[in-house]
Amino acid sequence: MSTKDYLEKDYYKVLGVSKTASQDEIKKAYRKLAQQYHPDRNKGDADAEDRFKEVSEANSVLSDEQRRKEYDQVRSMPSGFRGAGGGQGGGFGFDLGDLFGQGGPTPGGAGTHGAGERIGDLFGGLFNRGGTRTGTSARRARRGADVETEVTLPFGRAMNGVTVPLKLTSEAACPTCHGTGAKAGTVPRVCPNCEGTGQETRNLGNFGFSEPCHICRGRGLVVDDPCPTCSGSGRATGTRTIQARIPAGVADGQKIRLKGKGAPGENGGPAGDLYVNIKVTPHKVFGRSGDNLTLTVPVTFPEAALGAEIRVPTFQGQPVTLRVPEGTPNGRTFRVRGRGAARRDGTKGDLLVTVDVQVPGKLDDQTRTALESLRSSGEGDDLRGGLLQQAGEE
Repeated sequence: MSTKDYLEKDYYKVLGVSKTASQDEIKKAYRKLAQQYHPDRNKGDADAEDRFKEVSEANSVLSDEQRRKEYDQVRSMPSGFRGAGGGQGGGFGFDLGDLFGQGGPTPGGAGTHGAGERIGDLFGGLFNRGGTRTGTSARRARRGADVETEVTLPFGRAMNGVTVPLKLTSEAACPTCHGTGAKAGTVPRVCPNCEGTGQETRNLGNFGFSEPCHICRGRGLVVDDPCPTCSGSGRATGTRTIQARIPAGVADGQKIRLKGKGAPGENGGPAGDLYVNIKVTPHKVFGRSGDNLTLTVPVTFPEAALGAEIRVPTFQGQPVTLRVPEGTPNGRTFRVRGRGAARRDGTKGDLLVTVDVQVPGKLDDQTRTALESLRSSGEGDDLRGGLLQQAGEE
């Protein structure tokens, strides 16, 4: 990508975020778009692949605080400073080399000169006076892109933790030429145009505009006999399998970050991170509420009315005895300490047991007589009187 393209691209628009977006908002937008346009989900779709690369490129700039700062500062400059325009630096009547701290005084005195030095640092060699070359931009180490994937776990494995193999697709060094871009048995040579710097300077009168070399495309090397796999680029989209440890107690919808397990970096840069979206299949008996497990237990009407001690299951443990007090209403929840999901600090949540009072569908004569007697003993209690009265009020 040329310097002009870099300056003119609106990475905020690419990710669909505002210029004041936080890092969390940028990450969220990137992950959503990367998942939508990932090559694994859009096989054979060239437009989706281009969109995925564009989104990854925008994220690589905006997710890095320093690169984002530089990008914002360059974009905020007047267009005359950023465009290529004739001998007077796009309409300005002074030497842009001086402005960018390349030597000599600048208009406006010491204060302006200080700003020029900062701008010079900002551009990091993008602008150079008359014919000098620099390789700092081309040789800059770049962090690898973040990679996102998804794994579905049974309830038990999510509770206990598990190591799973993950097959990932990302751009990395070509497996055939190992990143050289040259066919087996050959080696690339130093580019004669840029002398290995990866940069060339266009002379625009009073200043030179540095951009990636058009011969080697910024690599600093020329491949005479290109690798058939990557066509000489040295990069290829490949698959790899890693073993990822999923900690105990992960919940459905949780995202696990594995540092340094993403796409490999370039020019010695660090690898990106891997984000694993967790999907957990439901259990037939137990549910989940935060770090707590949930369980619904049926009890009979006599047990709820008279009280009882009942045995309830625990997840992968021995049953426990739960005391149901006399007069327990339907839907009441009891807490069994330490029988829930694992937490990061090594402790466990609780088991929340909700009673479900069962009403018999069929009654024998003895049971019916007993219930009729119970109903007769409570005929003087008007349980719904207050409800009916309140319902009639305005």
